[in-house]
Parts: sequence; structure tokens; C-alpha cells
Amino acid sequence: QPGEMYDLRLEMRLIADVGLLGLPNAGKSTFVSAVSDARPKVADYPFTTLVPSLGVVRQGFDRSFVVADIPGLIENAAEGAGLGIHFLKHLSRTRVLLHLIEVNPIDSSDPIHNYELIEKELGRYSQAIADKPRWLALSKADAASESEVQAVVDRLEAQATAKAQKIFVISSVTGEGIDALIGDLGQFLLDQTEEAQNKQKALEQRAGQEAHDYSLLLREARRKRRQTDEDDDHEVTVHYER
Repeated sequence: QPGEMYDLRLEMRLIADVGLLGLPNAGKSTFVSAVSDARPKVADYPFTTLVPSLGVVRQGFDRSFVVADIPGLIENAAEGAGLGIHFLKHLSRTRVLLHLIEVNPIDSSDPIHNYELIEKELGRYSQAIADKPRWLALSKADAASESEVQAVVDRLEAQATAKAQKIFVISSVTGEGIDALIGDLGQFLLDQTEEAQNKQKALEQRAGQEAHDYSLLLREARRKRRQTDEDDDHEVTVHYER
């Protein structure tokens, strides 16, 4: 009998306990380097992280958990802008999200606005992922004064109480707050009740389906753009030079 031929598209989703969120240059890769043996690329320009990476955080001889670092999100990421939206599906199988927010951004942007921007894009992509437990970490605390850090903490506590379970102040360079954050994360993961685990499994199923549906929407949008570009080929001539 004649065989059958199929075109298959396989999508792999990483499995991690903690998923990192944040703008480009929020300090995610530096954090992973500080708490694990992973060595993602770190530099002082946006979009240093181009693909997801995993780091294993070890607590003693018999305990560990996995952290997933994905490319940073930007405004309108839910519409396809930037790189991070293509990798958000990996957060569907995490147990808690750690949102890193730069205390004193080099571009002078407002940390609270940056926090709200990422939360908005996350909700637009998948409400199930947005419903996961959320912790906040104010990163690069060594680049700001104590009063500046406290001012941001106060504003975040007033703004983010509905979603954020905990707020930490950290510096991956000096080590400030890192041990406390890692210790609390490990204990949180260890102490999850059966009810919390069942809720987590339900969220994972919802998030996985929403991520798949969103991927289909993006793929269809790209297909339509390609068709439009082909239709317009007779109107525009593009020359490539090296």
C-alpha cells in the first residue's frame, strides 16, 4: 500500500519551576548567572537574550529548582513586536513567575510604567499565564540610592498588591537580596499544597491551549503579510547591497 505524507510542526515547551519576566536589560540573564551555573550572554544592550535558557538553582545536596529566562518583552509584544512574545509559551509550564523590574532604568523610564507594560502584554497573550503566582524583584539596586529604591517599593506596593505576592530588592552584582529571594522561592515551591498543585495543573492546561491558539493567530497573520508583500512586488523594487 502507498505510504502517507504529512507536514508536521513540532513545538517544544521548556519545563521550569520559575519563569522570568521583564523588559530587555532588566537583569534577567545576570540573575540566572548569579544563582546557577548557566552562563547566558550578558551585555549592556537590549535583546542580548535571543533564545530561552535554563538555569538549575541548587539548595544544598538534595534540593534544586529550574529557572527559565526568555527574551525580554516590549510594548505591543502581543501583536508580534520584539522577540519575547515568541517564547512566552515556555512560561505555560512554570509554577511561579518572577518579574524583574529595573529600579533606575538607564533610559530614564518609569519603573512602575515598565511593570504595568509587561503585565498588560502578558495578559493580552494568555490570561492563564497571567493568573500564575507572581513575585516581583527590583533589580540593579546597586545602581540606585536607598531612598530611590524605597520610593519605587512604596509605589509598587500600592500598585501591584492585586497580583504580586512578594516584592524583593536585589542586585545580581553585589548579591544583595539574592539569598533571601532564592530561599523563599525554594520554600514556596516545596510547600505547595495538593490544592495548589491541582490549580497549577489546570492553569498549565489553559495556558498551553492559549499559547497554541496564539501561535496559530501569529502564523496566520504572517501568512497574510507574505501574501500582501507578494502582491505588492510589482510596485516596489528592493536592492540588497553588502
